[in-house]
Amino acid sequence: MHSMSLPPQPWPTGSAEQLEPLVRRVLAPNASPFTYTGTQTYLVGGDEGLAVIDPGPAEAEHLEALHSAIGGAKVCAIMCTHTHRDHSPAAAPLAEATGAPIVGCAPLHIHSDAPRVDAPFDQSYEPDRVMEHGEAMTGPGWTLTAVATPGHTSNHLCFALEESGAVFTGDHVMGWSTSVVVPPDGDMADYMASLHLLYEREQDRIYYPAHGPAIEKPKQLVRGMIGHRRQRERQILRLLGEEARSIAALVPVMYKGVSEKLWPAAGQSVLAHLLDLERRGEVQRSEDIWQAT
Repeated sequence: MHSMSLPPQPWPTGSAEQLEPLVRRVLAPNASPFTYTGTQTYLVGGDEGLAVIDPGPAEAEHLEALHSAIGGAKVCAIMCTHTHRDHSPAAAPLAEATGAPIVGCAPLHIHSDAPRVDAPFDQSYEPDRVMEHGEAMTGPGWTLTAVATPGHTSNHLCFALEESGAVFTGDHVMGWSTSVVVPPDGDMADYMASLHLLYEREQDRIYYPAHGPAIEKPKQLVRGMIGHRRQRERQILRLLGEEARSIAALVPVMYKGVSEKLWPAAGQSVLAHLLDLERRGEVQRSEDIWQAT
């Protein structure tokens, strides 16, 4: 988990920034403790044909910025990494305006009574085509290959731009913060496996996440994230080895110095670790009290 501090204003909200020959970025006006400075929508390609990755929230101001960045270009595809509400709702109005198909992650319909701590899911998302791992979407001069990375959500995909070695990592890997893994849909074992999958890829030069700055040393960051999760796991086992505890008792010890506003989210990640450890037979619970086996 991260601190709440944001980079100093002004942020480039609404303007299209050129990041590399095939890639531009437009920041949505939805900054929050869970989105950092906001959702970053990426435009890949040129005037002959563009893909729009993570179109973001369906806010008039953001849609206007996207239309102005697209200009006269043909939109070949609107691609979503996953369906949290800060990522996919603008897909429908954008598809309507441009005639482009919505492709990428599968729709998710989750019925849970648990209070949500992160942005809930976009139930209105209806893709024209769901991409499987390794499938590609191509346009004039660009190829975007789907890399299945479940964990943050079960339907999460990253998109690799084959021509430049860039990967659009959505919320799976972000530079400003670790991802929140919220059960029942978020799964820690899946998340770790997805991190290992990215770590094994030799061809990736840079990551463009949906929130926060580009990641210029991707392998180093992913290695650090895997280490961080292992450390959290060891910490849980150590604390439960001392005495049986509830999640509410674990969080203040594990997240000392983290704003209490973020404790509910931290609790979800602790639960995700516990469920994974329980499956592996290392912890057990009675009611809401967990102990090492």
